[in-house]
Amino acid sequence: MDEHADPPDPQADDPTARWARSFGPVADAYDRGRPGYPREAAAWLVGRDRATVLELGAGTGKLTAELVALGHDVHATDPDEAMLAILAERVPGAATSVAGAEAIPLRDRSVDVVVAAQAFHWFDLDVALPEIARVLRPGGQLALVWNQRDERIPWVKRLGRLIGTQDQLREPAQPLVESGRFGFVEEKDFQIWQDVNRETILDLARSRSTIAVLDAEAREAKLAEVLAFYDDYGRGMDGMQLPYVTRCFRATVLGSPGADDGADDRADDGAEDRADEGSDAAAAGDAAGRPDGAAGDQAVSDGTDTDLLLIDFR
Repeated sequence: MDEHADPPDPQADDPTARWARSFGPVADAYDRGRPGYPREAAAWLVGRDRATVLELGAGTGKLTAELVALGHDVHATDPDEAMLAILAERVPGAATSVAGAEAIPLRDRSVDVVVAAQAFHWFDLDVALPEIARVLRPGGQLALVWNQRDERIPWVKRLGRLIGTQDQLREPAQPLVESGRFGFVEEKDFQIWQDVNRETILDLARSRSTIAVLDAEAREAKLAEVLAFYDDYGRGMDGMQLPYVTRCFRATVLGSPGADDGADDRADDGAEDRADEGSDAAAAGDAAGRPDGAAGDQAVSDGTDTDLLLIDFR
């Protein structure tokens, strides 16, 4: 036996671990191909009153930019340096650390809200949830969000079969419900549309973990399938609009033994204020049909003729 050989990697045969580590090499494609998050969803998750926010698995900063625009003090973390480098360029107002959810580089009870966008399902929850509870102030909240393609529509479901459905989770926040560390889990959905063209649909595919881990030949074959799909369903230079449901969840951390009851009350008041602000912002967005400050390439559906895009004429 070679005494100097590297120890075996316990994650080497774990496909989920390989997928989780696959994003760095495709960071640019991820940034170009993935949708952002509507401003009113960010407001519902964290509130509009200024808060200290820790973002875990922040990626290239698509949600981070919305949180900073709302006036929050954001510390963004991601285990991948390449992803975080794009975030730092996009959102210079956010503090950053290369770190995972399982080893948070912050002191106890130091943040009002912990948020994770499109990332919670990658965490080692047995380790990450106690860490998240540790850094939250009494009454602080954990907020989770996923953009999920609206696969009720046949052509969108066909795209999902091509590029993978591993993040189309039916009950993504269920581990939070079962953890015993957080209270009632609130949920709210938003709808967005992502403008996609012949180039960005390939970036979307390249950014998918199940495609990123393929060898070069298999990856090119899969991208050719995606391009053929676009040529069938796209509209040439006009592209297509890909519908997503932005699924949001939030829950308040439960108090720990010996906690200062007065501090709990003060923190609860702050959490309620943030929740009220987020609900007001969401209601205003619903009334207006499109929230103020929403990303230009992702209109929020107003339930009128835009929804005709849901019809599959094929």
